[in-house]
Amino acid sequence: MKIKALIAVRSGSERVVNKNLRPFAGSNLLELKIKQLKGIKEFDGIVVNSNDDRMLEIADSLGAEAVKRDPVFATSSVSMSDVYQNMAENFNGDVIAYCNVTNPLVNSESYSNAVRTFKEISNKFDSLNSANLVKEFMFLDNKPINYDLEHQPRSQDLPNIYALNFAISIISKENMIKYKNVIGRVPYMYELSEAESVDIDTEFDFEIAEFFYRKKYKL
Repeated sequence: MKIKALIAVRSGSERVVNKNLRPFAGSNLLELKIKQLKGIKEFDGIVVNSNDDRMLEIADSLGAEAVKRDPVFATSSVSMSDVYQNMAENFNGDVIAYCNVTNPLVNSESYSNAVRTFKEISNKFDSLNSANLVKEFMFLDNKPINYDLEHQPRSQDLPNIYALNFAISIISKENMIKYKNVIGRVPYMYELSEAESVDIDTEFDFEIAEFFYRKKYKL
């Protein structure tokens, strides 16, 4: 079973302009993630899938496999389901470890352990997906959905609800094509810490992530 890390990046990010290549802690998110994943011995290779030639050049210069994505699958209007399927179809390997560059605080050991865990549980679960516990008082249509107003619990006693953070998702190439997703039909929730789960979706997230990244690595 050949497991390779897949880094998917594209040009044209809207909420955080050029987030994959803009300066981040003395480098950029793409370079930092490639270098980190190259140090994970459990991976049989690193693949960077992108429509952007500059990003592909960075991947090639750092020893990763560079796969050019059809521009059609790099627009904001295309369905992510179609993007997942297309990337899997153009992936050379048995199992895909989909790793987002926008989760820069994930520990290297968490990646290693995720691969080992997937190998152990793959006979019962068809994907491993990173998630973090959400211990919040949640409402839908003006009604609580995870607790009873008449018997309000302490926040730590709320039910264990997981939120996927997509820092790492491991699934076979075959199933990623079949389901057009990085989530299988019997997913295993792989819990990450609150810090590791930080995902850059906004300018605020970018600044927070960079602050803690510098603090973590004493930059």
